[in-house]
Amino acid sequence: MANQGAKKRKEENARHMARIRHIIIACNVIYVVIRMLIFHSSITWKHWIGLAVTSLAYYFPYQQLAKMANPSYAEDGELLDGGFDMTTGGVCGYLHDVIYITSFVQVASIISGKFWYIYLVIPAFGAYQSFGLIKGFLPQGSEEAVEDEKTRKKREKLEKKASRPKFVKTRTR
Repeated sequence: MANQGAKKRKEENARHMARIRHIIIACNVIYVVIRMLIFHSSITWKHWIGLAVTSLAYYFPYQQLAKMANPSYAEDGELLDGGFDMTTGGVCGYLHDVIYITSFVQVASIISGKFWYIYLVIPAFGAYQSFGLIKGFLPQGSEEAVEDEKTRKKREKLEKKASRPKFVKTRTR
């Protein structure tokens, strides 16, 4: 019964990584078969670069997720930790998003090359997150904002109401 949670997490991570691997392989096979074999007459150097870009966009996030999903073992071979929980947000969620966006872009680019513009979502979101981080380090100006009469009275009324003692009704027998 010991380390039951770690064993379960290890199995969940193995299934999850296999599912992501199948998504990546399926998207690559679809792209190569349809774009490279069926529409071979319309292939340009841009399509080869697109295949290389999507391959890199799959490789790096997948490798990072694989490192996160790796279980850790003691020196005697006992399972200590089943790996990182792949269902959490944060960096793990962002890596999943990059893989899913890449899958969509790769398959949709068979229809039209304009789908490559969807890749701009990734750096735009990164810039948005960075702006929020940088904004936290910037001075916010004066702490005391000028209050008009109406909001001052409302605030004072709420403070007065909050400071009143609260009575609890109880039953007496």
